[in-house]
Amino acid sequence: MEIDPITGLPKELGIIEEISKENLKVKVYMVKRKFGKKYTIIGGIADQGLDVRDITKKLKQKFATGGCFKGSKIELQGDHRSKMKTVLIELGFKSENIEIGS
Repeated sequence: MEIDPITGLPKELGIIEEISKENLKVKVYMVKRKFGKKYTIIGGIADQGLDVRDITKKLKQKFATGGCFKGSKIELQGDHRSKMKTVLIELGFKSENIEIGS
């Protein structure tokens, strides 16, 4: 049984992911790319060892849009800033740590 150095609890409990979500500073903003296409960028999630691919998959399903995980950011096609905060709260992130930009 492996012990997590941060929490002191067994890694099998999976509590580290929940603690990581609570401490993250998530930034959400929109950029325009080729041909005026809008993309919503979610940054600050990849820093803490979360399952970012799973989070990306859930966001794509929730917004019914395409997207990907590039570098340390999640990119979703379209402007989803207005609904993003509530969805991230549903996924376990703290509302105080979510910053919605322009």
